[in-house]
Amino acid sequence: MVSVKRFIHDEPLLFKASKAFVALLFRCADPVVYVAGKLPEKNEQIAWTLLGSALFQDRTYPDILRLLWALHETFPGDKLWSLPVPKAAEIEDVVEQTFNSRNWTAFEHVAGIFWSVGLFVRRHPDLVAWVRERTPEELWNDLGEIYFMGRSNPRPKACAAIYRLIAPSPLGLGLECCGNSKNGFKMPPLPLTMGARRFLAMLGPANDGSFSQLEPQKKQKLANEYFKALAPENPYFAAHSLQFFLENGTNGFICRELTANCAHCPLYEHCKYAVAHN
Repeated sequence: MVSVKRFIHDEPLLFKASKAFVALLFRCADPVVYVAGKLPEKNEQIAWTLLGSALFQDRTYPDILRLLWALHETFPGDKLWSLPVPKAAEIEDVVEQTFNSRNWTAFEHVAGIFWSVGLFVRRHPDLVAWVRERTPEELWNDLGEIYFMGRSNPRPKACAAIYRLIAPSPLGLGLECCGNSKNGFKMPPLPLTMGARRFLAMLGPANDGSFSQLEPQKKQKLANEYFKALAPENPYFAAHSLQFFLENGTNGFICRELTANCAHCPLYEHCKYAVAHN
């Protein structure tokens, strides 16, 4: 693996194509933001963003979108946090009906996650004020109260939740918090999704096969540096766009769906998948 600076110098065409890929996809909303943004009340939008962020694992993006819609249809409005809470069997039935299966690594945790987000909202009843009055680091600390958000560094689900809350629409809900990196507040690590991991390992500075061997902290450091290089105006644009790289969608990979065809993608000449399947 070479440094980000050296990689950009050695691979100018690939770097240019990667920046174009980010620019093409950065306005595409992920499923959590898409569902939450359709809800009528801000408190509801924030609560469902937190729930979706905690649930998002080991399922495709369309799967998570369908599950969030199904859960909201069954438990609309304030049902996520009002008492009495739904029974575990009721929550699990929604998951089973959505996926036609209980075969999901997070299945036995779904009810606990649902209840935990509800408890979090009851502790912070004005979620808009909660976001507004806290720094990103304080938001990150608070999210440790939610089951399955993680409790030790880097806590990627908590990081993703924060960026979904404060990123501009349609990337996020566009909420204001107490501070950001521009005025000295520490921002959480940028989300390092599976799509971004694939990209870094295939078309980024770790394309020599070394990415899987790196320690988690070094993976995050490399990602943060390259995201900043790809989108210096807002590195989250790069982190957001790259989540769609070779990620399964409804009919094939999401990046292929969003570009209509691999041949129209800026990365066409560099991506081994595109070359092999066109």
